[in-house]
Amino acid sequence: MRKRLLYLFFLFVVQITFAQSNLLWQGYFSYTQIKAVSESPKAIYAASENALFSKDNSTSIIKTTTTIDGLAGETITALYYSPAFNKTIIGYQNGLLTVINEADGSMLRVVDIINKSLPANIKRINHFMEYNGIVYVSTDFGIVQFNLTTQKFGDTYFIGDNGAEIKVSQTAVHSGFIYASTSNGIRKGDITNPNLIDYKQWNVTTAGNWSGITSFGTELYAVNTAGYVHKYDSASNTFSSFLQLSEPAVNFRSNADYLIITIPNSVLIYNKQMVLQRQINQNQITEMHGGFSCASVIGDTIFMGTNEKGLLTASLSGSSAFDNITPIGPSRNNIFALQASQNQIWTVYGDYDIFYNPYDLDDFGISKYSTSGWLNIPFAEVLGAKSMTRIAINPANEKEVYASSYFSGLLKIQSDIPTILYNQNNSSLESLTISPPDPSYIDIRIGGTVFDKSGNLWVNNSRVVNGLKMLSSGGQWKTYAMDKIINTPGSNDFGTMVIDKYGTKWMSTNINGVIAFNESSNTFKKMTFGANQGNLPVQDVRALAVDTKNQLWIGTTKGLRVLTNVNSFQTESQLTAESIIIMEDNLAQELLYEQFITDIEVDGANEKWIATADAGVFMVSSNGQETKYHFTTENSPLPSNAINDISINKSTGEVFIATSKGLISFKGIATSASDNLNNVYVYPNPVRPEYTGTVKINGLLNKANVKITDVAGNLVFEAISEGGTIEWDTTAFGKYKVASGVYMIFVSAQDGSETKVKKVMIIR
Repeated sequence: MRKRLLYLFFLFVVQITFAQSNLLWQGYFSYTQIKAVSESPKAIYAASENALFSKDNSTSIIKTTTTIDGLAGETITALYYSPAFNKTIIGYQNGLLTVINEADGSMLRVVDIINKSLPANIKRINHFMEYNGIVYVSTDFGIVQFNLTTQKFGDTYFIGDNGAEIKVSQTAVHSGFIYASTSNGIRKGDITNPNLIDYKQWNVTTAGNWSGITSFGTELYAVNTAGYVHKYDSASNTFSSFLQLSEPAVNFRSNADYLIITIPNSVLIYNKQMVLQRQINQNQITEMHGGFSCASVIGDTIFMGTNEKGLLTASLSGSSAFDNITPIGPSRNNIFALQASQNQIWTVYGDYDIFYNPYDLDDFGISKYSTSGWLNIPFAEVLGAKSMTRIAINPANEKEVYASSYFSGLLKIQSDIPTILYNQNNSSLESLTISPPDPSYIDIRIGGTVFDKSGNLWVNNSRVVNGLKMLSSGGQWKTYAMDKIINTPGSNDFGTMVIDKYGTKWMSTNINGVIAFNESSNTFKKMTFGANQGNLPVQDVRALAVDTKNQLWIGTTKGLRVLTNVNSFQTESQLTAESIIIMEDNLAQELLYEQFITDIEVDGANEKWIATADAGVFMVSSNGQETKYHFTTENSPLPSNAINDISINKSTGEVFIATSKGLISFKGIATSASDNLNNVYVYPNPVRPEYTGTVKINGLLNKANVKITDVAGNLVFEAISEGGTIEWDTTAFGKYKVASGVYMIFVSAQDGSETKVKKVMIIR
């Protein structure tokens, strides 16, 4: 129990740390799918799926705000900046409301709507309208008041028939009345009426389903879901048809000078005389797909939100030039898989469902991150490769990258340029067959790929009889017969693949558990469900990892297993995995019991980072007996608990975590051990008074002995490295902070064959 309390205390401390500093975390979010915009006289504010950015029009400085800074990872549906209060308000699909004080960056999460006793699917926030310091929040159930001074909710207006919930898309104040566009008519009430909580105080002016309403100058305009703009006639208290749009509106707003209507294919700007001053169509913009989502105008600049290209600008006066002011990031947030090497990260966005079904097929392209920033290669340049789901970087040549397509084959990328799409015509890769047979149907599903020490690329080809392929370093293809080991090959899907130090290939499958192959003996073996057939909890395996102690870690859709020695492949006819039993509250329990595990990665200290489908990320000790971290949306900047993939930069220890709602990284210290002590370095150095972190000694051999003394030779620290890095908390064996001065760091190999001496200066 004490261990559990210490762990909970640790998470509490971590949570405080995240709130105060983002040094441990880095965000790599996409800003291409714009959900909402707002504006001040000096800046434009834009919301993507779950992140914000703003651009100061006088300085051109772009500021981003993500979960690293404290935002929720939920989907944003509304955005409003209040010039009077200098606050930005964010509304979410689940009803969460976040207020950012722009003066100091502080954030307030308001959960009143989430906590309302209403169905979860009607809590979406649709729009904000400020009037006399009160923000009227339009939701899928009605209208809620939010006081910007007290930052608390006030009355809730259920204005449907007989006080029922009703979807309110937008509100506007006009001539002393508040008007609401709803799914069942435009309704209005006296804005000064203190009893608007009574649905009887609201009158229906016009029937129908309405998507927006706004006050523009002395007039009031509304648009219905069919795309007809109506103008309000105060004399008859009705709305009459004024303008027909070519498509239903997706955004309807006004400012002091313009009425701005956004439809999927166009942005329409009307002046005070309701003359169309500028129309921008999707086909005017190069490689524009997906349509517009919203727009606004500041001065002479039109800001246009899109569903795929981020935030674009154009001149209101008519210049044909378009600029993209979107912060650089990956092309999408839902990264399905990634692979990190020493100097780069590659990401893919294609996917398949829990049953390995890739349909509907994706055409999202591929992305790379390096010190130069993000490179997004669009679908038009990937030679037709759809639904790319895995990445392999050649460890001997980082410029050579392969992307697995779960429909089109295997894409080779050389020096950032897609060069070859291997398929049934130019390789040994095979298409699955359908019933009845159709020779014109080509569907080549490639799963895991991995390089061996000789530079050969091993490839999994799903739903064919002989699904293990090899592309040699010389460019020749080879197929290995698997018909004796795989049951129902036409239904077998491969996931990931790893190679151990003995050259055995370990493959995850959905109906055959783990399949292993060693080419030296040309032998296949299998572990699957059942005590006598491998002891897996289920035959559906999704993740594999070989650690530094030659153990195979196996992640399934129903929990975790470990094969204690991969070399048992050579001696055992039936490979058998074991569960890891831990003590929790003095009870023996199975580690990650029943968890859907999506990935397992081993860091430089042989610790395991385990991704789950809905419970976040676990980091456990090398033997699994201690859970060192359990990161979720509640205690970390994770934007989602649905973890798609993890990859670790073994040189820096940075752990990249791909979730369903964005990519972030945790800056760990567990780096891979070096081959010698030639590159040992210490950072930070010097350690200045304001620094509160630890000193890292990097570039170590595994099991290296590290001793730290003061200049008089007094020992203050000693440790044995696990991997390539250790930390020193600048204390004398944890008792007290050491004084200012120079400290000597003596490093020696386990066998004493190599030594290195470094210095670090401490300034208190």
